[in-house]
Amino acid sequence: MLPETACARDTLQRPPEGLGLLYDATLCVGCQACVAACKRANDNPAEFTAMDKLWDTPLDTSGHTFNLIKMYRNGTMETKDSELNGFSFMKTSCMHCADPSCVSACPVTAMHKDPVTGVVGYDPDACIGCRYCVAACPFGIPKYQYDSPTGKIGKCELCRHRHEDGHYSACAEVCPTGATLFGRTEDLLAEAKRRLALKPGDWTTIPRGRLPATGETPEAAAKWKGLVDQGYQAQVGNYLQHVYGETEYGGTQVLKLSAVNFQKVGMPDLPPKSSAATSETIQHTLYGGMIMPIAVLAGLTWVAKRNVVPDDAEKGGQS
Repeated sequence: MLPETACARDTLQRPPEGLGLLYDATLCVGCQACVAACKRANDNPAEFTAMDKLWDTPLDTSGHTFNLIKMYRNGTMETKDSELNGFSFMKTSCMHCADPSCVSACPVTAMHKDPVTGVVGYDPDACIGCRYCVAACPFGIPKYQYDSPTGKIGKCELCRHRHEDGHYSACAEVCPTGATLFGRTEDLLAEAKRRLALKPGDWTTIPRGRLPATGETPEAAAKWKGLVDQGYQAQVGNYLQHVYGETEYGGTQVLKLSAVNFQKVGMPDLPPKSSAATSETIQHTLYGGMIMPIAVLAGLTWVAKRNVVPDDAEKGGQS
């Protein structure tokens, strides 16, 4: 019986009820309240830089820092959200990809994607410390805790451990300006596109905290605690006409808006197809029908035979 032909798989899609975040850089004031809230929610210790031993001042996400606000600077930094002589902020945390490479690369399913919420979670009990997820992520998010002999991977999991108690992502719960908004990704995408259609400089209503789902019932709404503010007034930013995460890498459940080029504020320029779809296709093709193992075994056999000295030649050398 001939083996089945390996076929290229499509990039996986976001689940319809997938949860995520919308980050709007034009609303962010860099207060770092989200960073502090994330630390408290995940019981993570402070991290000090060489220059500052008094305050929690991580320079990047790590095994103990899952969320960070970074800053873009140019020239005189006179104008917020301007590429020239301006500055801008950008939130760095797990993007919760529709087709995550960390899940695809993990050999023991320690990294897994919830089929309903789409949250990319981590199981430390299943983890073997191989750190394949660290190498696979195009956003550089999963980080290993090297400071512990029993270290594990640290990353944002959208505070899924708080969902049973009705609390959503801590970063969105505390954001004073609505720069980070929690909700169903499809609703967040619609909200992002609504903002892009507005005229820069006009005033508009910005939801803060959690964005209620379209058609959400009172019973469903009662599940959640925390801020649900539908009346916060803010000026419309001079947005780039692009929602980062809508198509990048097959789509992500964390979406972003910015007035400054996304690559300049630290987001990678990625194709619309996930690497997981490509790498799994290559793996399945090579291993389909035992092609790769047979080829490797044949190569090793050839090398072994090539290095074996015949008995006659060995005896001749000894006489």
